[in-house]
Amino acid sequence: MILGIEDISKSFGSLKALDSVTMELENGAIVGLIGPNGSGKTTLFNIITGVFHADSGKVMLDGQDITHDSPDKIVKMGIARTFQIPKPFASLSVLQNVAIGATYGKGAYKDKLRAESKAREVLSFAGLSGREGTQANDLTLAELRRLEMARALATEPSVLLLDEVMAGLNPSEVGKAIELIQKTRSELGTTILVVEHVMQAIMTLSDTVIVLNHGIKLAEGAPSEIAHNRSVIEAYLGEEYVVS
Repeated sequence: MILGIEDISKSFGSLKALDSVTMELENGAIVGLIGPNGSGKTTLFNIITGVFHADSGKVMLDGQDITHDSPDKIVKMGIARTFQIPKPFASLSVLQNVAIGATYGKGAYKDKLRAESKAREVLSFAGLSGREGTQANDLTLAELRRLEMARALATEPSVLLLDEVMAGLNPSEVGKAIELIQKTRSELGTTILVVEHVMQAIMTLSDTVIVLNHGIKLAEGAPSEIAHNRSVIEAYLGEEYVVS
C-alpha cells in the first residue's frame, strides 16, 4: 500500500462532507473515484494534499503519517494533483508553467536550466512538444488539461490525483487522455487516483472503482462489479446500467 486513507471525516459547519472514509491504494494501481456532485470527492483530494485538514482520521503515504502536513511538504514527498478547472499561470509560457512544477516538486530542480530541461522532457511525454513557448492562456481546453497533468508530473509524484481531466473533451480527446494516463502508470510507475464523470474512461482505466455518496463510501470493487451494483445505479449511474 502506498496511500492509505483511514476513517477520514470532514465537516463544514453543519455539512458533513466526508464521514469515516477509508480506502487503500496499492503501488502502481489506477483507482477511479466516482459519485454525484457534492459527494466529497474534491474535498478528499484537498485533504490528501494538505489544502484542508481532516477533523478526524489519518492520511498515510508509504507508511508515513502526512495528515497534518502542508501542501508544499506533501508535494515534495510525492503527491501531486490536477484541478477540475485548469489553473495555469496564464501569463507564463507552457515551458515556464511546467518548470515551476519541477522546481518545487520532489526533485527540487532549483537551477533554471535543469528545471527547464525537466519541463521539456515532461512536455514531450505529455504530447505538448512544440508548445513550449506558447502562453498558457492561448491553449485549447484539451491542451490546458494536458498542461495540468504535465505540471503535476514535473513534480515527480509517486501518487497522482486527477480531478476531472476529461471534462469538456470530445471523444477523440478523451481517448488520448486515457492513453496518457495509462502511459503514466506503465512507463513512470505512478499510482493514480482519478475523479471522473466520464464513465467510459473510469471503466476502461480503473483496476478498482470507489463510490462516494453524501460523504460516505457507498461501494468499492472492480469496474464490472460497480457497474452492476444496485445501490450505485440508484445513487449515481442511472438506469442505463441496469442489467435485467
